[in-house]
Amino acid sequence: MLVDFEQIQRAQAGDDAAFNQVVTAYRKRILGTIARLIGRPEDVEDVAQEVFLRLYYSLDQLRTPEVFEPWLYRLTVNASYDYLRKQRRRSESRMADLSEQQVLFADALAGTQHGVEEERRSRIWDLVDTLLHSVSEEDRILLTLKEVEGLSLKELERIYHVKENALKVRLFRARQRILRAFPNAMGPGNSGPGVGTEERKDR
Repeated sequence: MLVDFEQIQRAQAGDDAAFNQVVTAYRKRILGTIARLIGRPEDVEDVAQEVFLRLYYSLDQLRTPEVFEPWLYRLTVNASYDYLRKQRRRSESRMADLSEQQVLFADALAGTQHGVEEERRSRIWDLVDTLLHSVSEEDRILLTLKEVEGLSLKELERIYHVKENALKVRLFRARQRILRAFPNAMGPGNSGPGVGTEERKDR
């Protein structure tokens, strides 16, 4: 916990100063989580504002301060999902209005921009990002929370509202899909950084 329980309780009671302190304490962590979930740095601030807005209007629904962090992660995941769904709908709408020639041009331009952006990343994070975006949004968010953010199974239970065994199955299947995507992410003739296939032991 980055803040104490009393501070959260004061924020629940309507203390704006306490709420601002909670936001300040968690802002950097939430921004980092959103950045990894949505993959669009230019929109991270907007999604974060939505997260903290939802937090402000629903904080009084929190049953106990002890579950604040998983609850905040759940708000973050939900806001990220909503953002991704809106982006997908906008993309589908824009593409539907384009001619075949325009679609081909847009694809080529996007590929060029993607290549330039990837060159700015370090080699290992480039691979991680590629792998995470080769699977579904659900897999990417779950793996990001577990493997990148380092959340425990107990914390994920509170976020997803499912039992530990069900989470282990989800994680196993998501990891298997990542491993199947690995050869394509590496590309022909690229050995890349060493990545072991041994399953990480869940905490």
